[in-house]
Amino acid sequence: MMTLLRRLLIAALIAGSASGALLGMAQVAFITPLILEAEVHERRDSSRQESAQPAWEPGIERNAYTVLFSTLGGIAFALLLNAGMLLRGRPGIKQGLLWGCAGFAAFSLAPALGLPPELPGAPAADLLARQTWWIGTVLATALGLSCIAFSRQPWVRALGVVALVMPHLIGAPGGMDSGESPVAHFERAFVAASLGTMLVFWVIMGALSGYLQDKLLAANKHGASLARPA
Repeated sequence: MMTLLRRLLIAALIAGSASGALLGMAQVAFITPLILEAEVHERRDSSRQESAQPAWEPGIERNAYTVLFSTLGGIAFALLLNAGMLLRGRPGIKQGLLWGCAGFAAFSLAPALGLPPELPGAPAADLLARQTWWIGTVLATALGLSCIAFSRQPWVRALGVVALVMPHLIGAPGGMDSGESPVAHFERAFVAASLGTMLVFWVIMGALSGYLQDKLLAANKHGASLARPA
């Protein structure tokens, strides 16, 4: 019989690899051109004070690394998502879609409300402060969604709502005025492309994970019934 760990690994590897590879290709198609344009502006701006250093020009190697690291990241996120689904014990495409949307909300949408994806050359606050707020927002959003979705106790759900809004009440670390940025004129396109590709990534990963877990569970039950003595 297929163990829970084996089921988790199979579903996570397939769903994470597929969704991660698609994310990488989408980033190459829609996000990399914006990053390259921002790098041109950044080098042009820095060259006024000092000689610009040779940059890593776009090409097959850069795009291949983008797809590779997106695939590895997809597998890591799929392991988390599939572990959560296994703990709940109700696999399926519908459940997978819900888990995928929750993952998008926790890891992409909620942090972006305070710290939108940033292009090279855009003004930003201190890196450690941003990382701390981002991690705190992800954890608080995951906790809040869990309290609301998995509990019937009113006070637990109320605690979930508090967890959802608390990071935004505290506020993300502030940066410089976006009008000072040399890439401000296409930052909105970059934010939209980043969030759009992440939404597709999470939805596909969630749906695939739910589908695969459902099929693997059915195969496991079928194998167990055949193994029973007559």
